[in-house]
Amino acid sequence: MSRGLRLLVTAALGAALLTSCSSASSSDPGGHSLPSSSPTTGAPRVSTAPSVGPTAYKRYVAMGDSYSAGPLIPTTDLAGGCARSDHNYPSLVAKALDVRTFVDVSCSGATTRDVTHAQHPFPGSTVPAQLRVVTRNTDLVTIGIGGNDLNLFATLVGTCTRLRAQDPVGDPCTRSLQATGPDLDTMTITIAQHVTEVLRAIERKAPRAEVVLVSYLRLAPDSGSCPSLPLAAGDYPEGRRIQSTLNSALARAATRTSTTFVDAYAMSKGHDVCSAQPWVNGSQTKQGVALAYHPLEAGMRAVAKQVVSQVESFGQ
Repeated sequence: MSRGLRLLVTAALGAALLTSCSSASSSDPGGHSLPSSSPTTGAPRVSTAPSVGPTAYKRYVAMGDSYSAGPLIPTTDLAGGCARSDHNYPSLVAKALDVRTFVDVSCSGATTRDVTHAQHPFPGSTVPAQLRVVTRNTDLVTIGIGGNDLNLFATLVGTCTRLRAQDPVGDPCTRSLQATGPDLDTMTITIAQHVTEVLRAIERKAPRAEVVLVSYLRLAPDSGSCPSLPLAAGDYPEGRRIQSTLNSALARAATRTSTTFVDAYAMSKGHDVCSAQPWVNGSQTKQGVALAYHPLEAGMRAVAKQVVSQVESFGQ
């Protein structure tokens, strides 16, 4: 995230945390119980369930950024800054597959670097490298990463929405990117390489694991505009180009590493921010629902369903 977008997210999550603490020390803004976590380390949520029947996967590790973590979807653990929900798609996948051990280290704001290095979501908060929990006996990994690299996501929801005021009916963001950069094609080539390296690092640590790369749900509609995604009228095509180009970069990384790819961008067609049934929240953070420009619970359920379908097909 850029500094500006990081401050926006920090403020939103901080407000949610203050609301939570003022209403009940162990509740989120919606009054749901929060899972316990270390306030300084952002400890991963680990659950171990007894096997009810034959368990296909014994150890499932979920990694990624906020589109995996699900900030403010109830119930969200705000401690440590990762804002990880127990109704994010990894949690729903773990439940559907009845995995024996589930470890979720997805963390809001994560970049590909944070997979292999410590992350600092907030001052005084340190989250160890996500890759640390991947062991040789890990047999399933899901990961959604790359959108925060090189501030790509921040360009769409931060820079482009801010520039709207300059020319609401024109294309100020498109013109700005053409004039001063960053160059989208160059950025996404770099992101594809970063994600490729992450996928190879996972394979080295867990050579027998099934690995699933999940892309990003779409924000911009195929046509038209709406107040929930406040871009200038002429910048909606650029918004679509940013997301589709990122999606293609992730698909390339999956192909290079023979990794299963869940194309959340393609499957969310018709469920953008402006649609009647959005899978991603709009510009207004809704406490107890979702952070601005982040997945709603409906989006998490849809992604989980597709991940489960892919995973179940491995044994066929």
